[in-house]
Amino acid sequence: MSLDVSTYFDAYTKLVAGADKAFAHILDACPDKVACKQTCCDCCYAMFDLTLIEAMYLNHHFKQLPRDIKNRVYLRADKADRKMAVAKKKAFRMQEKGVSREEVLTMIGQEKIRCPFLGEDDRCEMYDHRPITCRLYGVPQEIGGQAHVCGLSGFVAGSQYTTVKVERLQDSLVLLSNALVKGLGSKYDKLATVFVPVSSAVLTVYDEDYLGVERKVKKAKKAQWSVRS
Repeated sequence: MSLDVSTYFDAYTKLVAGADKAFAHILDACPDKVACKQTCCDCCYAMFDLTLIEAMYLNHHFKQLPRDIKNRVYLRADKADRKMAVAKKKAFRMQEKGVSREEVLTMIGQEKIRCPFLGEDDRCEMYDHRPITCRLYGVPQEIGGQAHVCGLSGFVAGSQYTTVKVERLQDSLVLLSNALVKGLGSKYDKLATVFVPVSSAVLTVYDEDYLGVERKVKKAKKAQWSVRS
């Protein structure tokens, strides 16, 4: 990707730092409740989508990985993307039949699709640049006014804990994505509202065509000719 989006990536990393700080705060307060540890990959099978800024950031750093790792991730991403499409089609049909939003979300929550970045050793091959959702999975989160916790954690339903307000964070990510779209001068004004799974973020080429940005064509220098007498 030749487009300069470093300013937006810098802003995104500040949001990441805020998420890490929130996780650390809860971990310090409830060290016996947070079960996150190396090779624990329960959250690596969860279905979730990324905002544009997250997807582009992840894609950018994925491209920096060694070729052999990228090839393995591409294969996993293709497999995960097809499974994700089936699950989303199922969710859409449930909605068409009038199934409640809660039931649809429950179905999605029960779907297990392996993240393409999860290595054979059950370690994340993009750990340092993993999405915010991955960073917060092990602590209590508030979504739609309801608390959600990792099933492997020691947090007990009905008890009071500090929670991460996910929707506020999501709003910040959408605003940043929108600023990115406007800053690039994209012709797709709704691009910031497009969410994609990790697998699609890996497989997508975030170039001028995808982002709706006019390509800058370099003018060829005119050759200087001289006539010798």
